[in-house]
Amino acid sequence: MGEEIPRRPRGDAEGIRYASELTAHVRWLDGITGAALGVLAVASGIYTYLGVSSLLDDTGVLSFAAAVSYSVAVSVGIFVFWSYLMRLLPAVRTMGSRIGLMVSMLIGSLAIIAMSSWLNAAALAGSAAVEQHLAKTVQEYQASLEQANLIAVSAQGLERDVTRVRQSFEDLSEQEANGNLSGLAGRGAVFRVLRQKSDELKGLEAQIATQAPLVAAGFAEGNAILSRMRALTVAPGPVEPRSVQFSEEAVRLAGIITRLRQLSVAPLVARAAQDLAASVVLPELDGRTGAARGDQQSTITSVLTVLGQRADTLRSAAEAVVAMPPPSDTTYTPISAADAVILYAGNFAPSWAGAIAIDLLPAVLVLILMVTQAAIRSGRDGVRVEETLTLTELRGAMLALREMEDMHHFDAYQAARAKSPPEPQAHTTMTAEPRKGTGLKPVEDSGKTG
Repeated sequence: MGEEIPRRPRGDAEGIRYASELTAHVRWLDGITGAALGVLAVASGIYTYLGVSSLLDDTGVLSFAAAVSYSVAVSVGIFVFWSYLMRLLPAVRTMGSRIGLMVSMLIGSLAIIAMSSWLNAAALAGSAAVEQHLAKTVQEYQASLEQANLIAVSAQGLERDVTRVRQSFEDLSEQEANGNLSGLAGRGAVFRVLRQKSDELKGLEAQIATQAPLVAAGFAEGNAILSRMRALTVAPGPVEPRSVQFSEEAVRLAGIITRLRQLSVAPLVARAAQDLAASVVLPELDGRTGAARGDQQSTITSVLTVLGQRADTLRSAAEAVVAMPPPSDTTYTPISAADAVILYAGNFAPSWAGAIAIDLLPAVLVLILMVTQAAIRSGRDGVRVEETLTLTELRGAMLALREMEDMHHFDAYQAARAKSPPEPQAHTTMTAEPRKGTGLKPVEDSGKTG
């Protein structure tokens, strides 16, 4: 009786079947993994080509060749990188080797994002990102235009303050002419001081009034330019020619904003208010008596006090307008699709996710293979090699063993024949029949004796 083969526990047998089943699945998947990885690498290369083309200004043959070369290099690099990891990372068993390859995978993934994913995102959402840049620029220009117009209109509102101060001086001059102010009726020294300041304020009032139509016209023209800029932002067609027209309109609008800033009369009113009390030309007192001249001097002093108060009020109003925050300096800067998709990445998260996923999806396949290979090894843990053979492998091993046995018998037969004496040739001699499968045939001697 032969040696009895020990039966393995039920759990070990199930583990072997589990590992064999997973191995069969992995072998089948190996046939499509390379093709799938190639398709992903080619797709990433195509989008990379589109992204590179958007960065190149020249459209000649050299630029085309450069873009194609870069995209091909990216496709090959992605395919080779993930092929290495799919073969090596699931196969290693030590923790140090796994950590080293995982770090390599992380570094390689970052390199792929740097050389490919952002260009893929530019190809997917580059035009939309540039339009987003145009829309944001329109908002900035609109804010600057409205702020410049607000300052100019607020400065125009100082006209009412100037009118009120002028009117008060005119009323005082009329009272002086009627003798109700200094007690001397007529147009003497006090009257001339009041009229002097009234005329100064009247000239300032007229100057402010002439600015009002210019402010209104500038604001209307600025709004018209903004309307054209908004239309360019959402117009159909390629974004590059629209960006050129947008830039031209932005230059015009910047000029309008600068003009509105210059139309503000608040600094002029502030200087006029400061000069209102400081530059007073006092006329010669023309009272006939000393008492009359004393009354005139007293009235003029009171007028100068009132004048200073009115000037302080007017200057405070003008300085409040001057203190308003000026419009921000907005300048439109043309931007490429690749730069725009990075600058406004938060607004195009789905495009970025798709661009990165097409490059890093094989990382998921690597992790799946790692888990599967670990499960296969755990199922075969502690099992001898002969117990893991499949039926096909066992059949091949038996055939190889039989061939080895046949070769051994054939060698023994050849050695025995070499040692035996030669037989007479008078009759037919049949050699000993070898084992079946050796390919040996009976040797027949057909010679005749003499």
